Amino acid sequence: MLPKPSAPKQPERRLLLAACACLLLPKTVAAAQREETLADDVASLMRSSIDNINPARLVFDDEAEGRRWLAEMSARLAHFVPDEGERIRLLTHAQYESARAGLDTQMVLGLIEVESRFRQYAISPVGAKGLMQVMPFWQRYIGRPSHNLFDVRTNLRYGCTILRHYRNIENGNLIRALARYNGSLGSNQYPNAVLSAWRRRWQWPA
Repeated sequence: MLPKPSAPKQPERRLLLAACACLLLPKTVAAAQREETLADDVASLMRSSIDNINPARLVFDDEAEGRRWLAEMSARLAHFVPDEGERIRLLTHAQYESARAGLDTQMVLGLIEVESRFRQYAISPVGAKGLMQVMPFWQRYIGRPSHNLFDVRTNLRYGCTILRHYRNIENGNLIRALARYNGSLGSNQYPNAVLSAWRRRWQWPA
């Protein structure tokens, strides 16, 4: 009798699951953020945003409202992330980083659903990584080679900074900014998928 193959070690298992997850991602995420030349002042501003690390916290004018939001979003996120502690951590970082970037947190949650279905270790066929599927070339432009794009907070900080950059380029036009984020400018398929996820699952108040 042949011996049973040993189970893969934890890091190997995570990468294997990430690779399998890529095959399950919607066709709308097949494109990728495109490398482009950044003006020095733009790159400097984005780099400053990436380097500015403060303790994550919920950003609400009313603390009680923040607690209600966290409880409600945690219940919705349970469909994707079973562990409550991981959900609370992810949501706190997502709300903080999106608020810091001037983005709607609920829209960002819709984007993450479309991009990775909240898989921290997701890798796309073109090499985009993590929750917000950030392309590694951004580390050269606005970050550091040592940054781990699979780290929840690092990925969210990059993703929100990049999306804000695209929104600025498009003078506030969210549809075009989302299409740029996906590398599919000229098509509304990806923006519509994000907006649909936002409205279907993440609207707040419901």
